[in-house]
Amino acid sequence: MEEKKEQPEWLSAAKQNDKKAWEKLVTENENLVYHVAYRMMQNEEEAKDISQEIFIKIYRNLQKFDEKSTFSTWIYRIAVNTCIDALRKKKGKDTVSWEEKTQYQKETITDTTIKTPEETYLQKEKQVQIMDMIQNLSPEYRAVLLMRDMENMTYGEIAECLSISLGTVKSRIARAREQFKKEFLAKRELLVKKPRQINKVSKKGGDTI
Repeated sequence: MEEKKEQPEWLSAAKQNDKKAWEKLVTENENLVYHVAYRMMQNEEEAKDISQEIFIKIYRNLQKFDEKSTFSTWIYRIAVNTCIDALRKKKGKDTVSWEEKTQYQKETITDTTIKTPEETYLQKEKQVQIMDMIQNLSPEYRAVLLMRDMENMTYGEIAECLSISLGTVKSRIARAREQFKKEFLAKRELLVKKPRQINKVSKKGGDTI
């Protein structure tokens, strides 16, 4: 997370309730906030709502920023912790549609390979399964796994962002990966069987035409 050189001046002005400085800070950091919210919530509307809540918290706590860390790291910490709290509250209330799940993966994975209908179905089904497995992780495990494996953050950066020890980061990542691996292996056979079943049905349908 690269710190923009101009931000310290904006911060100083924003802390003095300078409206234009605050608006500039929001403009410069809204992509970062939404990116974190979308990664964590995996839902566009929820990410937008949470982003607003995150900026409210940033505004209310701006005076507490002591510049011991970069401003982007401070924002990231507030964003992730706000999402963790939101995920705890919505546990067991997943309303993400199949289309949203596949759309989420489209925005994180680029594949230009031409596929057969069966391969396309398998890929989408796999995306949904991956989304489900991510959602089955606890908010704390989801956060560290996404930060490490999707954001490519170091253990030290994660520890700083979440204000936890390096040992805790390593432990959570190891447990999150182990849980993810177990679920993936359990569902892998199902992902292989479904296209075969669809192929059989399509062939039967073709015979009757």
